[in-house]
Amino acid sequence: MTTTTHRHTVAIVGAGAAGLTAAAMLKRTRPDLDIALIDSATYHYYQPAWTLVGGGCYDIGRTRRELRTLIPQGVRHLAERVEQFEPEHNRVVLGNGDAVEYQVLIVAAGLQLDWHKIEGLKETLGKNGVSSNYAYEYAPYTWQCISQLKGGVALFTQPAMPIKCAGAPQKALYLAADHFRRNGLSVQSHFYTPGPAMFSVPFYAQALDKVVAHYGITAHFGHTLVAVDGPRRTATFEVGPDKQRVTQAFDFLHVVPPQSAPDVIKRSPLADASGWMAVDKFTLQSPKYDNVFGFGDCTTTPNSKTAAAVRAQAPVVVTNVLRRLSGSGGEARYDGYASCPLTTSRGKIMLAEFCYDGVVTPSFPLDPRIPRRSYWWLKKHYLPYLYWEQMLRGRPGPDWHAKREFPAQVPTFEP
Repeated sequence: MTTTTHRHTVAIVGAGAAGLTAAAMLKRTRPDLDIALIDSATYHYYQPAWTLVGGGCYDIGRTRRELRTLIPQGVRHLAERVEQFEPEHNRVVLGNGDAVEYQVLIVAAGLQLDWHKIEGLKETLGKNGVSSNYAYEYAPYTWQCISQLKGGVALFTQPAMPIKCAGAPQKALYLAADHFRRNGLSVQSHFYTPGPAMFSVPFYAQALDKVVAHYGITAHFGHTLVAVDGPRRTATFEVGPDKQRVTQAFDFLHVVPPQSAPDVIKRSPLADASGWMAVDKFTLQSPKYDNVFGFGDCTTTPNSKTAAAVRAQAPVVVTNVLRRLSGSGGEARYDGYASCPLTTSRGKIMLAEFCYDGVVTPSFPLDPRIPRRSYWWLKKHYLPYLYWEQMLRGRPGPDWHAKREFPAQVPTFEP
């Protein structure tokens, strides 16, 4: 039973990158618009920098700000979690029993990290040489382990897709391998993934194969991490369709947990059979409820779940929401753009950019398979500024991505 009903023109669920950007853009376009932003979090995090933190290249404190300082002026912040979606009644129910009624709903609830799906992982994270760059509290421990390792075996894992920032598991791998090589350390680095290749887009996968070979990394395809024994320092994987189990000892283990849509979405009418929020992949509109839109990590769009994807999706959602409210204006469409700055070493980045169906769409007319120092500057300095000072304030910034042609042969390069 609800206690209080709040009524707003637009309700946004989630104050992550997607929710804050949408709120700010809507307010910039329509300052009079009545918006409620629903999120119980105290802090907001710049997660793309956590791989740099884990590589000893970034201060963890610079990745966190109080959420209240980021709420756009004039937007009402409801510091509660959503307990239930009731789209048939144009309503969401909050954890405290209150309800929020809306004319248009934007769902930007992100995804959840399912640490519990790997046996023994939660009990050993942050100790026994087991870490993950996917959490604020553990990324510094990643660098502590890497910097203190004098030899032995280092394992890096990736779960089944979809996950946020599909390149992040490899970023941790390459930064560590570069550190080991620079310091003359004898460390056997292994990468375990359920997938059949290093990257889902063959154009970039072939280039990453060269990076793997450069560092002498052993890649294990078709492997899924299912258990960790921290005190004994062993990791257990299921291999192949018959799920045969193999165990590997380690001195350091970097884990990327399985990920899924938030439980509140899974049990809602907004989800499809996969559990993710169903949206049209171009308009980002719910196929069942025409006044409901979703974007960011929580939806079924078959793109890479990155902050760059959010930046490309936000103008589409804002345009289509305003079109829904006014009954006029053109329809905007999202082309699936995502960007993954792959840190191939400390100081160089391979800037992978692509749209739906793996179409290569770099922002610059340079071969994107070549790691460049200029992209390191972009990743470490410009992108955080673009995120905090532009995107979250309703200014997504320039968009230069375009389909470009490059030779099929992978160029020679040094990671």
